Amino acid sequence: MQVLVTGVAGFIGYHLAKRLLTEGIQVYGVDNLSDYYDVNLKQARLAQLRSLPGFTFQFLDLSDRTGVAQLFEAQSFDYVVNLAAQAGVRYSLINPHAYVDSNITGFVNVLEGCRYHPTKHLVFASSSSVYGINPKIPFATSDNVDHPISLYAATKKANELIAHTYSHLYGIPTTGLRFFTVYGTWGRPDMAYFKFVKAIEEGKAIDVYNFGNMQRDFTYVDDVIEGVVRVMHNPPTQTKNNSDAPSTVPYTLYNIGNNKPVALLKFIEVIEQALGKEAKKNLLSMQPGDVPITYADVDDLMRDVGFKPDTPIEVGIDRFVGWYRSYYGKK
Repeated sequence: MQVLVTGVAGFIGYHLAKRLLTEGIQVYGVDNLSDYYDVNLKQARLAQLRSLPGFTFQFLDLSDRTGVAQLFEAQSFDYVVNLAAQAGVRYSLINPHAYVDSNITGFVNVLEGCRYHPTKHLVFASSSSVYGINPKIPFATSDNVDHPISLYAATKKANELIAHTYSHLYGIPTTGLRFFTVYGTWGRPDMAYFKFVKAIEEGKAIDVYNFGNMQRDFTYVDDVIEGVVRVMHNPPTQTKNNSDAPSTVPYTLYNIGNNKPVALLKFIEVIEQALGKEAKKNLLSMQPGDVPITYADVDDLMRDVGFKPDTPIEVGIDRFVGWYRSYYGKK
């Protein structure tokens, strides 16, 4: 069995590839090693993967139509997991074209590959950002998500619509996964928890937006990977969870979240306890594109694959701090 993992040098891509490889599954990983954040960290993840049997890496930008077409022509993939994307809500205000190139053009190129070279299941990363300022909580996949408040969210909603179209037209079994604030070891330096740990370790102040009046459904990366693997092996035969548009299209969506929002100030307190240091806080107003709360309804995930994330933030943050200090040589 061979699985294509795009964005394999990224945070979730690395963890997924490692999990599959340890289970004896061949992984063909591609990544463009974008400099959106520290490329050395991405190279370090790749070094870990290269030490495991069954791993193949190709440098590839998914916006390269010819390159992606040649990849699918040359290789045979049982499953495709598309995790490559330009991430970050706030960066989409600065560099919108990066989001269109990666999240739209790149994704269509992958869909075209699956169209002409069928796979058992295409799984792709969406985001909790698609819910925007949805007033209903917890967020369910049947909720209306037609009002994104960032370009990043809009591209992820577009991914879902385009994927549904391809699934309808060409019968590609397809599942979109709306990830909720994923954190953990080998994480992304642009994420708040990573920035908090770094700043507190260095005795610097942290920026706390909306004066700390925010909640997030923090989801530990190992739980996310468990969800991805179970979903990957469970391709849809029809749409199950879009109540306002019943369909026989082999397409569906799942939330992958901890189903337990945590107040931002509580989250910071857990980080302080793990570090044994107190944070200096800059309390600031809400940033454009941000939302006050995320909260995942995971009933569909539990129903279909028998799993829901449940790692407590105390456990997850302790693991991250241990990794951070080891990786960056902290005492």
